Amino acid sequence: MILYGQTGNLSRITNEVKTMNNDEIVDPRPEMLISPVKIFVNQAGYRPGDEKTAVLTFPSSYFSVIDENGRQVFSGSAVPAGHDEASGDDIWRADLTRLDAPGKYRVVSSGESSEVFEIKDDVYSDCFDKCMKAFYFQRCGCELLPEYAGMWTHGKCHCGRALLLENTSVSLEVSGGWHDAGDYGRYVTPAAAALAHLFYGWKLYPKVFRKQDINIPGKPSDMPDVLIECRYELEWLLKMQRYDGAVWHKATTMQHAPFVMPEDDNGQIFVMQVSSSATADFAAVTALASTIYRKYDGIFADWLMKCSLAAYDWLEKNPQFIGFTNPKGCNTGSYGEHSDLDNRFWAAAELYSASGEERFYNKVMELLQNEFPRTALGFASVGGFGALSLLLSGRAGAALMNQLHKDFISRAEALADICEKSGWGVSITADDYHWGSNMQVLTNGMIFLIADWLEKNSVTGRPRFRRYAKMQLDYILGVNATGYSFITGVGSFCVNYPHHRQAFADNIEECFPGLVSGGPDSHRDDQYAAAVIPKGTPPMKCFLDNTECYSLNEVTIYWNSPAVFLLAGLSE
Repeated sequence: MILYGQTGNLSRITNEVKTMNNDEIVDPRPEMLISPVKIFVNQAGYRPGDEKTAVLTFPSSYFSVIDENGRQVFSGSAVPAGHDEASGDDIWRADLTRLDAPGKYRVVSSGESSEVFEIKDDVYSDCFDKCMKAFYFQRCGCELLPEYAGMWTHGKCHCGRALLLENTSVSLEVSGGWHDAGDYGRYVTPAAAALAHLFYGWKLYPKVFRKQDINIPGKPSDMPDVLIECRYELEWLLKMQRYDGAVWHKATTMQHAPFVMPEDDNGQIFVMQVSSSATADFAAVTALASTIYRKYDGIFADWLMKCSLAAYDWLEKNPQFIGFTNPKGCNTGSYGEHSDLDNRFWAAAELYSASGEERFYNKVMELLQNEFPRTALGFASVGGFGALSLLLSGRAGAALMNQLHKDFISRAEALADICEKSGWGVSITADDYHWGSNMQVLTNGMIFLIADWLEKNSVTGRPRFRRYAKMQLDYILGVNATGYSFITGVGSFCVNYPHHRQAFADNIEECFPGLVSGGPDSHRDDQYAAAVIPKGTPPMKCFLDNTECYSLNEVTIYWNSPAVFLLAGLSE
């Protein structure tokens, strides 16, 4: 296994991968598979009153905490926690909870030292701001100017007319929105999921969003920054609706762009065929958005609701599932699904919550006769958004409200059991380290916070899940077997070389901050990862901070958005 600083064989491996792959290969950036550190902490830090646990991967009976001047300020006994299957490590835990004085510290034991961490009341604010500001850096169709972007500027991009793939004599104006990931495509279903994460974060935790100032265009405004930024994506989303209410699935070039700056990607953009999942997700998120923006811009809210209803009416006229697969010659993200029942449920739920019309409630009850996850909060499984909409609106019948409440609590309890069995406190098992594993960790963190919120607002509830939500953030920010903080620019040992065209092509060594890496993938689903990471590597350690490794280290808007939700909930 390659350790910190051992990169001498990378050129040989890169040549082997070039031989295997006809696609353009960018030169690899320096990388490490695992941190040399053996004491793992949340590198952003901890709030004074929070539970604080460092993880050690070597036998230790005693640890101490030192401050910036090297003085010991705290000590204790490390407790053995057994063998962890996902990491392959034997685990010891150090409880730092009683250390609550603001300051910067390290944990030391047996000659080993952790990364620096901080204790202060607003310790998450910097990470929260960076993860939210990352959406601005993903903006398409406009210049990123120095007064907002600092050194990470780029020119106006992707503003030419797009062609409708099914009839290329038709051209469309679909500029704007956010680049979806490390590529320059824009996709409706991931956009809807990312917006939903952010909108529900705003609905549950408005205080922390109201205080946020991330220096983006569109100010001064009475809208909080999160809604200013989301509107930029919504206005693109509205352009993807066809005259009859249906929604095109995506707007991309036929092939992923080379690793160039966005303004240098001059490939022809095509708007690709309608799908029922895209149309349903569009109907859902525009209905949700209409209820949020009405306070700030009634005309925009009316427009959103009108477009939502048009999409829903199209769905009613077209009850069959219309999936999406890439057309011949296209290799950009497909975001295909096998069913649209959960998407239609989300749409009906949001429209019922927004309007109270009985026809939408009848559809909700009809769709709930089918089997689909009712707490899922991803792009390909959206039932949890519909359930959350009904729970927050209070308009559903008591029996349904009670059932949906129980669904979230039961799911949170099952995930808490996984955390208790994990040496690292993470909510996924050794079998769950797949492409985008960090999204699962983050959406599980959302489920913990939602369950906690529901219990807190219940007559008989007992909030108890917040500590597990905090464990998921700890994992993302360094309490994991790689030692990485999986968010660019956050922590002293953080990812810096994501699979991201702009971040590579700008020739700036420091990646712009706030991007959430996909995380460990035990399947090593790209050729470079398969070549470098040995077979049999424990799942949690199947990670590489390298531009080549799209299955490990790409970023997406819908991995950033649950991070923003989680940080907001843990900050408020």
